[in-house]
Amino acid sequence: MSLSITHNLAVRAAPRGLIAFCAGAGAYLFYLSIGEILLRDSDTYWQTRVGQWILEHGAMPYTDVFSFTRAGEPWISSSWLAQVLYALVHQGPDWAGAVVLTSLAIGATAAVFLHCLEPYFDSARAILIATAALLLSTTHFLARPHMLALPVMLAFIGGLMAAADRSKAPSWWLLPLMALWANLHGGFVLGLALIGPIGLEALWSAEPTRRLALAVRWALFGLAALAASCCTPYGPETLLGAAKILNLGKLLSLIWEWRPADFSTFSFFEAALLGLIGLTFYRGLTLSVPRILLLLGLIWMALTHVRNIEVFAFVAPLVLAKPIAEQWGGGKQVRETEAKSWSFVTVVAALTISAAAWATTASFTAHHPFEFLPQQTPVAAVDLLRERGAKRIFSTAPFGGYLIARDMKAFIDGRAELYGEKFVLDYFDAVEASKVGTLLHLLEEYRIDATLLNATSPAAQVLDHTEGWKRLYKDDIAVIHVRDNGPRADSSAPAAPRN
Repeated sequence: MSLSITHNLAVRAAPRGLIAFCAGAGAYLFYLSIGEILLRDSDTYWQTRVGQWILEHGAMPYTDVFSFTRAGEPWISSSWLAQVLYALVHQGPDWAGAVVLTSLAIGATAAVFLHCLEPYFDSARAILIATAALLLSTTHFLARPHMLALPVMLAFIGGLMAAADRSKAPSWWLLPLMALWANLHGGFVLGLALIGPIGLEALWSAEPTRRLALAVRWALFGLAALAASCCTPYGPETLLGAAKILNLGKLLSLIWEWRPADFSTFSFFEAALLGLIGLTFYRGLTLSVPRILLLLGLIWMALTHVRNIEVFAFVAPLVLAKPIAEQWGGGKQVRETEAKSWSFVTVVAALTISAAAWATTASFTAHHPFEFLPQQTPVAAVDLLRERGAKRIFSTAPFGGYLIARDMKAFIDGRAELYGEKFVLDYFDAVEASKVGTLLHLLEEYRIDATLLNATSPAAQVLDHTEGWKRLYKDDIAVIHVRDNGPRADSSAPAAPRN
């Protein structure tokens, strides 16, 4: 028996559901082992604090309660369920719970992705594609709500593409996924937006006599999905809240994850995009018009906002999977009888892997505390501000998240949709000292009694030479300025040690 025949038989005999599960467990353990990279964004602080507030009050926030600049103004949490989950797993200063939860979401994403690719690729190729997708997305892997929504997004869109590949209507079982997605993260609007284009692909490949009936079923599903997305504590307001972030205009170009892709330096995304173009030219790949439009739309999204690179990484392979398998050869489906015969082995093996992963997690987290980078946690500076009784603190947005976690009202934090385009643009002008008048105006308009800025902030250097302000404290992380006529403090005291 030749090696090639032996390989084919082994692939056909393998319990493919177990392969996806093993890959997901591997991805989970890998990202758990490097969990500090998931704590690179201080937005995790305020996201978790919102979840704690919901649990403490047994209610949903409808107005802002975390800042003094927007206190009482309308605001809803479009990620309330994810925030509650992060609050439930958070214990004290150790952020192991958030890392474990986020790593689990990454593992689930990998498993769902491989499950979606199984009908078209053999295991080796599917794992290679999944690895590339994970690497492309790692820059946006953070302990934040969008990560908990990622496997749900992939399952929903994967279900739509599977229906389109078979020229059928999507399963009604996808509707609970849409409802779950809408409660986890505002990105659910992407799922709603993709129903039409993916449905068009289903109609394009269907027999002409079936197209009218199929169009009606896709339209009904779209309406049902819209209704399912409103199954949240906020009802239809969820749609409006999720759309606010897209109306921030010029501001989107200043927030790092909403900036366009930067090709001034070579990146893995650039390599993947060029590789995809080169491969399709070399091998030749014919796509239907709807699939071409879908692929171009995904590329445009990734080029426009870097946070959409992960959408491109996971959804583009689903769009290309069937044409590649048909035209280049990608693998064969496992026969239904074979899949069933392996069900008991799969379950036993999955339970064994789960137990081993849980034991590994317990052992690792017990001896490896997870903490944010010191640059995002100005502990000593905030301790001093609390001692002074400072209430109206002008700080950078990342420090705002930490202030909220310390139960102090923030000047600004990561909720750009709450503060609005003009306010945030003025904030950027102020902290960068590009408009000194704007900085001084904000300090007076909001009756600021102390500032908390990065140690190298241009605004801090301006305040060093501004009448009416004096430097109170500085370390490698933050610098504090207070008004000259504010409460007296021993400014000659040595700087508190870094934590």
